[in-house]
Amino acid sequence: MPDSFDLIVIGSGPGGYVCAIRAAQLGLKTACVEKRATLGGTCLNIGCIPSKALLQSSENFEEAAHKLADHGVIVDGVKLDLAKMQARKGEVVSANVKGVEFLFRKNKVTWLKGAGRITAPGQVEVNGETYSTKAIVIATGSDSTPLRGVEVDEKRVVTSTGALELDKVPGHLVVIGGGVIGLELGSVWKRLGAQVTVIEFLDRLIPGMDAELAKQAERTFGKQGMKFRLKSKVTAAKQDADGVTLTVEPAAGGAAEEIKADVVLLAIGRRPYIEGLGLQEVGVALDERGRVVTDGHFATNIPGIYAIGDCIAGAMLAHKAEEEGVAVAEILAGQAGHVNYGAIPGVVYTWPEIASVGATEEELKAQGTAYKVGKFPFTANGRARAMNDTDGFVKILADAKSDKVLGAHIIGPDAGTLIAEMALAIEFGASAEDVARTSHAHPTLNEAVKEAALAADGRALHI
Repeated sequence: MPDSFDLIVIGSGPGGYVCAIRAAQLGLKTACVEKRATLGGTCLNIGCIPSKALLQSSENFEEAAHKLADHGVIVDGVKLDLAKMQARKGEVVSANVKGVEFLFRKNKVTWLKGAGRITAPGQVEVNGETYSTKAIVIATGSDSTPLRGVEVDEKRVVTSTGALELDKVPGHLVVIGGGVIGLELGSVWKRLGAQVTVIEFLDRLIPGMDAELAKQAERTFGKQGMKFRLKSKVTAAKQDADGVTLTVEPAAGGAAEEIKADVVLLAIGRRPYIEGLGLQEVGVALDERGRVVTDGHFATNIPGIYAIGDCIAGAMLAHKAEEEGVAVAEILAGQAGHVNYGAIPGVVYTWPEIASVGATEEELKAQGTAYKVGKFPFTANGRARAMNDTDGFVKILADAKSDKVLGAHIIGPDAGTLIAEMALAIEFGASAEDVARTSHAHPTLNEAVKEAALAADGRALHI
């Protein structure tokens, strides 16, 4: 194995492995450090991929048990085989991580197995061996944020990692945190039979997304049977033979009460993972939230050391990390790598799905930007009616003068797929009229996007 490289990437999550592959494509002699037994990082091993496998399986179970009869499909005696469901999830994960390993071989990326530590600019130590390199990219991702008074054991008090591995459906699952992870995993176990209560410190769900989406999500998930305790905080979690007792107080202060749970999911967010990297010793600057400080070209304050993904500022999204990985690889190869942060979508993979790209109404108001709104409900979309999935709407925000698309927000069936059209519109600087005048196949869910664009000009056709 060679001991010197043009680039060493630390971390093989979506940001890291994509960065390594792109760098190798551009002719850089590249290595990627990964301490897990498999490549892919949190996302592929214990995050995005396994959670989506369980989300899909639980949606199938829910449909067979409660929805197919509406279509004239009668299924009697639907039973849950959780062990099989979990095994299938494992197969999905295995296929994905093996795929990354294949891509490394195909592109001649060297996998340095073990924990990486930067000992000096241009030097990375892995399992006692020191490798020299012209550039280092930190792509170590993030881990679950702890909460004082709530001790995680990944059995009864779990993070997303433990919530993906439960071997039985809890009677009562209490989720601390009403963000993406909490709602997705709460949805999984709700569909499989658990009572689910979500406790959120703020007065709304999915912070950071458009407030109107959050309100619709609360109504929709409430109809599905989820219970919400907003403006509330958990101050303690005590385990006994019967489960976990949580102490809950109003966020603004007030009388405490106790809530009993069989399992508690702690999902209040994620924090950069930089433990053991040697950043302090080398002098790499961190911000007040423990994130690696970078400039507009992903460079740290130490020459030759760069950082991307969850361990730097910005949304903690796998595809955001991928775009940054490609950009920094291209910069290192002498090209003009760039990421348009205004065109990166975010998706919550519940059902209905929730998706957003660009500015929210709250952000535009805070900026003092004059804008117009176009909305269209899925109740008026022919394909959604045929699917019997009519909850939600498409909302497009456009500049009041230029008509340029500033943001788009969707809650409804396949919102995560539908949002791609609006991300492309923002990337190309399209107007709402551009979207409205583009022919959309009939009958499709995408027609709701077209109608919302028409509605921005006050001329929706089907409502």
